[in-house]
Amino acid sequence: MVCGGFACSRHSLIILNVIYIVVSFIIIGVAAYGRVAAVITSLTLVGSLIACGVFLFLIALVGLVGAAKHHQVLLFFYMIILFLLFLLQFALACACLAVNADQKDSLARQGWQMSSAMTKADVQHQFDCCGFDDQNLNVSFPMGHPPCGSLVSNKLTKCCEGKESSPCCSGQYTNNTAESCPCQKCYERLRPIIYNAFSATGGVGLFFSFTEIIGVWLAMRYRNQKDPRANPSAFL
Repeated sequence: MVCGGFACSRHSLIILNVIYIVVSFIIIGVAAYGRVAAVITSLTLVGSLIACGVFLFLIALVGLVGAAKHHQVLLFFYMIILFLLFLLQFALACACLAVNADQKDSLARQGWQMSSAMTKADVQHQFDCCGFDDQNLNVSFPMGHPPCGSLVSNKLTKCCEGKESSPCCSGQYTNNTAESCPCQKCYERLRPIIYNAFSATGGVGLFFSFTEIIGVWLAMRYRNQKDPRANPSAFL
C-alpha cells in the first residue's frame, strides 16, 4: 500500500470517522456535564454544541459508509455537511470562549427565572444553598425560589437542618433574611461550574473543530481517486 494511494486514503478516512464518533461523544459529554451540573436551562451555546456533537456522530456514520463503499454521492454530501458543521462548531466554540463574566451572570439569572419550582428545589438540595443571590432575599423576591426547609421535592437542604425557624428555611422572608439565613446563595456555588462549563465546552469544541477540515480534505482526495480493483470504465 503506497501512502497517499487509494487504499491508504480509504483506511485513513475510515479511521478518521471512527475518531469523529469518539470525538462526538466527548463533545456531547463535556457540554452535557456543564449543562446538567449547572442546572441552568438558558445555556443555549452549550446546548448548541451538544447538537453539534450529535450531528457529528451522524455524519461520521455517513462517512464510514461512504469510505467503505467509495460511494461518490455519500462522500460528496459528507464533505459539504462536514464543512458546514466545522463552521457552526467553530463559531459556537468561539462564542462560548468569548462570553464575559457579566454575560455569564445574566444567562444564569435568566436560567433561574425560567426554571420550574421543582428544578430550583433540586438545585437548592443538591448544592446545599438557598435562593439564587442577594437580589431575591427580600420581601418582593424578584428571582423567586421555594422555601429551603420545605422543598417541593420533599428534600431538606443540609444547611436548614435544625434551623427550620430561620426566615429563608421556613419561607418567612423578611428584609433581613440575607443576614439571618444559614445557607449560602446558590449562585455562589453555581458560578464556578457555569464558568467552567463555558470554558471547557468552548475549548473542546474549538480544538476538535479543526480536525473536521482534515476530514473534508481527505474525503475530497479519496473521492477523486480510482479504485484499482474496480473496472476503470465504471469510475465517475
